[in-house]
Amino acid sequence: MKILFMGTPDFAVPCLEKLIEDGHNIVGVLTQPDKPQGRKMKLTPPPVKELALKNNLEVYQPESLKNEAIKPLLEQKQPELIVVVAYGKILPKYVLDFPKYGCINVHGSLLPRWRGAAPIQWSIISGDKTAGVTTMKMSEGLDTGDMLLKYETEIGQTETAGELFDRLALSGAELLHDTIEQIDSIVPEVQDESKANYAHMLDKQIAQIDWSKSNKEIDCLIRGLNPWPIALTTLNGERLKIYSASPQNENGKAGEVLKADPKTGLLVACGEGSILLNEIQAVGGKRMNSKDYLRGHKIEVGSILGE
Repeated sequence: MKILFMGTPDFAVPCLEKLIEDGHNIVGVLTQPDKPQGRKMKLTPPPVKELALKNNLEVYQPESLKNEAIKPLLEQKQPELIVVVAYGKILPKYVLDFPKYGCINVHGSLLPRWRGAAPIQWSIISGDKTAGVTTMKMSEGLDTGDMLLKYETEIGQTETAGELFDRLALSGAELLHDTIEQIDSIVPEVQDESKANYAHMLDKQIAQIDWSKSNKEIDCLIRGLNPWPIALTTLNGERLKIYSASPQNENGKAGEVLKADPKTGLLVACGEGSILLNEIQAVGGKRMNSKDYLRGHKIEVGSILGE
C-alpha cells in the first residue's frame, strides 16, 4: 500500500518502524521542522526525521499545511493512506479527503476518554486505572474521528508517564499493523461525546504541588509529570523538584515535614495521608534519593513545604 507518514516525536517512531518492517511503500514522511534544543540551542531534527533518513525515505518539513501547501506533494505521491502519529498540526480538509482510505491516526488514549496533546500524562494525573491506544479515521475535529481498533492496558502503581509512553508507543505500532491489515473489514465506531475529556498540553504551572490534596492525588501528579515538566514544591522558599514518591498512612498538617532522616527519608503530610519523597532535586543540585540528600542537608521536622 502507498502510505504517506506524518509524525514527529519518539512516540511516532515505532509506528514508522513497523510500516517499514511490513514492507509498505512509504512515499514520503512529513514531520515538524528542526528546532533548537539544549543549552546551546543546537538545531535538532525530530526523531521521526532521523529514522526516515536512515531508511532513505523522502522527508518533508512544511512550516504549515494551510492554503493547500502540500496539495502538490499529495498529487505527486498519490498516497492510498495517510498515517498520522503525533504529527503536531491539525490536518485541513483537503488532506483528510485525499487518500482512498483516508487518514488514520494512532492516538495514545482509550478514546473518547482523553483527546488532545497529552493523553498519556493526563491518564496518570487523573488516577485512571487503565490506559491504551486507539486507531481512528481522522475528521476535522480534534481527535473526534470514528474509532477503528483499541488496545487497553493497566497502569502500573508506580508507573511514570515516561514509562507508560514507551509501552504505548510499541503497542500503538502493533495496533497500526492490525488496523491496516483489517482496513477493509473494520466497522468504525462513533465516539460518545459525553465521555470525552480534553488533555491539554502540560506546562510548568500545573507542576506546583497542592499539599491540601490527598497523597494519592499528589502521587499521580508526580508520576504524570515525569519526565516533564516534573512536579515542584518549595522548601524554605527554594524550589524543590519531586521525581518520585510513595503514599504513606501518617497524617499531619498539609505540607508538614513529618520525618527527615537519612535512614527513613523525607515524609510529608498531605490533605489526606502522607507521602514519602523518594527522588528529589534542590536548586543547583543533582537529582538524588532523599535519604542521600538528607545526609548532607538538614531539614527540620515541622517545616512546611509549599510556603
